[in-house]
Amino acid sequence: MDHAPSHSSQSEPMSTALLTDQYELTMLQGALESGTADRPAVFEVFARQLPPGRRYGVVAGIGRLLDALESFVFDDPALAFLTSRGIVDDATAGWLAKYRFGGDVWGYAEGDCYFPGSPVLVVKGTFAEAAILETLVLSVLNHDSAIASAAARMVSAAGGRPIIEMGSRRTHEMAAVAAARAAYIAGFTTTSNLEAGRLYGVPTAGTAAHSFTLLHDNERHAFQSQLATLGAGTTLLVDTYDVERAVRVAVELAGPALGAVRIDSGDLTVMARRVRALLDSLGAEETRIVVTGDLDEYSIAALAAAPVDGYGVGTSLVTGSGAPTAGLVYKLVARGDSADPGAPMRSVAKRSAEKQGRGGRKSVVRHIDAHGVAQAEIVTTGESSPGPHDRTPLVPLVREGAVIGREPLATARARHVQALGELPPTALQLSRGDPAIPTEFVDTHLSP
Repeated sequence: MDHAPSHSSQSEPMSTALLTDQYELTMLQGALESGTADRPAVFEVFARQLPPGRRYGVVAGIGRLLDALESFVFDDPALAFLTSRGIVDDATAGWLAKYRFGGDVWGYAEGDCYFPGSPVLVVKGTFAEAAILETLVLSVLNHDSAIASAAARMVSAAGGRPIIEMGSRRTHEMAAVAAARAAYIAGFTTTSNLEAGRLYGVPTAGTAAHSFTLLHDNERHAFQSQLATLGAGTTLLVDTYDVERAVRVAVELAGPALGAVRIDSGDLTVMARRVRALLDSLGAEETRIVVTGDLDEYSIAALAAAPVDGYGVGTSLVTGSGAPTAGLVYKLVARGDSADPGAPMRSVAKRSAEKQGRGGRKSVVRHIDAHGVAQAEIVTTGESSPGPHDRTPLVPLVREGAVIGREPLATARARHVQALGELPPTALQLSRGDPAIPTEFVDTHLSP
């Protein structure tokens, strides 16, 4: 289903301008004072390294960021807040009142993979208009890419078995919506979150919790009620009391057409085998087994040989399975010597010992061999020269302030399958190791 902008159902989209850090605006005020605010500038988003144990990252959040960028306007309430607190002076408030991003943005398309140093996003504009986007860009991309990266590992570990995202109760209410979207891009099949379904068209699913069974006088009554409401194809939760007894009652009531049973506790490998044998003995060979309960990519991989047909993942997914941020940074890499659009561009970079940057606007080529396997991420400050099988991950997203890079969520989902499929087989290993492909930096000349 096509992606719908997050503000599509609102006549007055909420301003995103204050979803930022104060220092973005104090820098702006200082630049306006010094006369440097209008200097041309290029910012890049990249990760210095991947989280420990990760061999690739997955880009997610681009669509959400484009929506947020269109709503990044300083309306009257925002300006009143800023001036009443003395955060900006009147001159800066006047500048902000007219602010609309008018620059260009390129980025890795959603679902694609990235590696240390990959220029995931490139923002070109004046210093003032580009610098104040830093916090918004990073908050969206760091969260969504962390979730998608964890989700991709879980999907790989599942080996084709479907996974439902069910982490809404374990994170902030709006983060839950973004997490469901990111997980779907990375291959999760459904979400329990209805707002993600409404906003983004992510397929939704859900049946009942233990409280529904406990509400009724007995398990039989609870199952009867659920079957009467949702039909025999539903999923019955069978571990509230005694699993074996619950499975027998479930099949007795629903017959062999029972859709699935869910196990949420205990040794899931052992329980799945016992339940599978029992279902088969009762003639319910087609009834599926779904397991939930603090799963992550490692426990999913451990269940590979068990007769499990699907998984439900919550806490580990919405917390990035140990890496809740992608570690992306937003850095100035080039700027003009003056506000003149024709002024020469100067390469700039941070030189501190442990956080050295690489100056100059980058281009990138993913080198792919004749067999379709990625060999390296080649990042250069000059014009790139793709080989016959190579591809360039950066795509245009915004041109002169106008969003041009929106796409259906299904496109991002399909892209992820393709991007993961071109990585070497070692990329899918859950053990610690180096990035799936190396990043090679080639310094040539600055391309403004």
